[in-house]
Amino acid sequence: MEAQKKEEIEIDLAELFMTVASHWAAILLCTVLLATLGYSYGRFMTTPQYSSTSVLYVLSKSTSITSVADLQVGSNLTNDYLQVIKARPVLERVIENLGLDMTCAQLSGKVEVTNKSNTRMLNITVKDADVRRAKMLADEIADVSSAFISEKMDQDPPTIIQYGYTDARAVSTSPARYALYCATIGFALSVAIIILQFLLNDKIMTPEELEKRTGLHALATLPMD
Repeated sequence: MEAQKKEEIEIDLAELFMTVASHWAAILLCTVLLATLGYSYGRFMTTPQYSSTSVLYVLSKSTSITSVADLQVGSNLTNDYLQVIKARPVLERVIENLGLDMTCAQLSGKVEVTNKSNTRMLNITVKDADVRRAKMLADEIADVSSAFISEKMDQDPPTIIQYGYTDARAVSTSPARYALYCATIGFALSVAIIILQFLLNDKIMTPEELEKRTGLHALATLPMD
C-alpha cells in the first residue's frame, strides 16, 4: 500500500513538472517583461546615490594607549560619540553653516555613523545624489562634531584623520540589479500561478485519471470532434 502511494506521488510530481514545462513560453514572457520593467525603473525612475566618508579617531591627548583602563575609556567614548554625531544640535549647526534647505530629519537620513569592531575609528558616511555635496556634508559634520564634543562634553576633540573623497562610485542599486530582482520575481510568480492552477484543477481529462482517482474503469470514450 505504501509503495502504491509513493508511486502515485512520483507520478503527480512528474505530471506537475511536465505541466510547468509545457508553459515555458508564458514563463519566459513574464520573466522578460518584469525584467524589462525593472531595468526601466532603475534606469529612468531612480537617481544614482554617491557616498563620501570622513573618519574620526577617538583618543584624547591625556589617554595612554598602553593602559587597559584608558583603552576602555576610549571605547566607551566611541559609543557616546556615535549618538552625538547624529544629534539634533550637531545637524542644526551643519545646516546653518552650509545654508542648507533641508530639515534635520532629511539630513539625518543621509548620514550613517559606524564604528568598526575593536577600533576607535568613527566613519561618517553621507549619501547624496551629488558626490561633491556628499563630501561637503561629511566634512562639515566631522568638523562640527569634533568642535561640539570639545565644547559640550569637556573632552579632547576627536582627531579628523580623513576627509571625504569626491571620486566615489555610485552606491545605489544599478538598473541591471533591478532587472535581475524583477526577473526572479517574474519567474517565481509565473511558476507559482501555474502550480496553483494545476493543484486546483480537479477535472478528469483522461481514462487513466478516472481510474487513478475513483478506481473505476472507463467503458468507452467519446471524441471531442
